[in-house]
Amino acid sequence: MKGFAYVVRGGKAGEISIEQALGEDGELNWIHLITNGEQAKTWLAEQAGLPPYVTEALTAAETRPRCDAANPGAVINLRGLSSEELAASDPLASIRLYALGGRVFSVTRKPLNALDRARAQVGAGAILDPGDLIAALAQAITEELDPVVAELGDSIDDCEERIAAQSAFALRQRVNQARVQAIGYRRFLVPQRSALEKLANLPADWLGDDDRLHLTAAADRAARMAEELESIRERAALIHETLTDLRAEQIDERSLIIAVAALVFLPLTFFTGLLGMNVPLPFPDAPWVFWAVFGVCMVIAIGVTAYFLGRHWFER
Repeated sequence: MKGFAYVVRGGKAGEISIEQALGEDGELNWIHLITNGEQAKTWLAEQAGLPPYVTEALTAAETRPRCDAANPGAVINLRGLSSEELAASDPLASIRLYALGGRVFSVTRKPLNALDRARAQVGAGAILDPGDLIAALAQAITEELDPVVAELGDSIDDCEERIAAQSAFALRQRVNQARVQAIGYRRFLVPQRSALEKLANLPADWLGDDDRLHLTAAADRAARMAEELESIRERAALIHETLTDLRAEQIDERSLIIAVAALVFLPLTFFTGLLGMNVPLPFPDAPWVFWAVFGVCMVIAIGVTAYFLGRHWFER
């Protein structure tokens, strides 16, 4: 079985094998599995002896952030950034946990960045019980997401500043990308806030007062990021509408120029076509006829252009 395990006794942590961890006791016994198949489900049910409900929750293919009491512990699902490139509709990797007194089982299917930070804290002796571990994971996830959300906001700010000076076509793709990212992150941050708040209020003796404070702080941070993402999504939609309007205005301006040019040359085309008919014309041998026709055409062109200028057709 791929994964790792830690046992904390007397404030000191040691990494051991997964099989060995099942028979060890301490202030914290953390068993983590990394899997995409049914092997973890079988191991959790048969080797670890977890209830079917807990096993299903830890190995479900699709998960949203949640927190459910499962006496004598709780099932918690969280979402965070991954080192692996994920789909735009599902941009955050999940970690599923089952915590109870002195023991935590966790499962991931994709790499989770916050997991390395939690392992380092366990090894350094900064995490002493299940409450500390879950609070540390929640804090690591929210702290890593915070600058990503802030960067999305800065990107939208930059687009708003450039909207008048830069071509609408150049900004459209950037705005759409920011909007898709904001929607993907918000999809999981909103339920994650609810899950952390529910966990902080859960009547469990393995959650200390400091753990509840850390979980509440992480929930507040997730709530602030969710609000920021909602604002980014709305602003991106407004910018997209503005870019669409600018594009329509550009098309209208070009269409107007084409229409004016056509109207200027339409009478000239008619006049020259009339003179080009195969019928006898007056003064066919006179040397001044060409210049007379040219002069009449210029007068018509200037007159039509002056008419459009007087009607303010060229004004934006």
